[in-house]
Amino acid sequence: MRPSQIEALPDWDGDVAAARALQQRLARQVELRDDFALPLRTLAGFDVGFEDAGATTRAAAVLLDADTLQPLETRIARIATRMPYIPGLLSFRELPALLEALALLSRRPDLVFVDGHGIAHPRRLGIAAHFGVATGLPSIGVAKKVLVGHHVEPGPQRGDVAALVDRGDIIGTVLRSKPRCRPLVVSPGHRVSLASAPGLVLRCLTHYRLPEPTRLADRLASRRDERR
Repeated sequence: MRPSQIEALPDWDGDVAAARALQQRLARQVELRDDFALPLRTLAGFDVGFEDAGATTRAAAVLLDADTLQPLETRIARIATRMPYIPGLLSFRELPALLEALALLSRRPDLVFVDGHGIAHPRRLGIAAHFGVATGLPSIGVAKKVLVGHHVEPGPQRGDVAALVDRGDIIGTVLRSKPRCRPLVVSPGHRVSLASAPGLVLRCLTHYRLPEPTRLADRLASRRDERR
């Protein structure tokens, strides 16, 4: 495990206040500037589900070609769930399995999309930001609903956006990814700017509401394909 991962993921001891304080410290390490390879060659999508009534954490990783959006490889990591669900601390619950899934990929991606929030979080450290700081990878959070903040409704067409604002700070973008569908919440995780994150999500959209990296990871993490 990298030193940054050890710092970002201490053993869970039940101390909620300490975990929140660590979130605030790690949030100060988030870099909100574009610092990823160009041209992008590989992308990855990550998502987490749970099995065995929550006793097992199941993390999915999908590596894609950045130009074609075709999957190059898929990986599943299963580990024993290390802590209960605590609002605002979800990243501590999901991160161990995500790191295992990342380690299973044959190469490190140029840019990561995580199903969840980046800095659009009360302490500015959602799962995509936590994952980015722990791994050093450029990351973006793509969430299905707002966790914190307020916004006006974006326009009805694909690509219409509205700023997500919390306590006077812009913390993300509410993006209409498909007409007549609920918008997505896009926020940078690490090494990606607020301005660039929505466009990077848009370039990964096909015919679905979700961008391909997280859409494919979501199918694996939720075992949707297995229930057909």
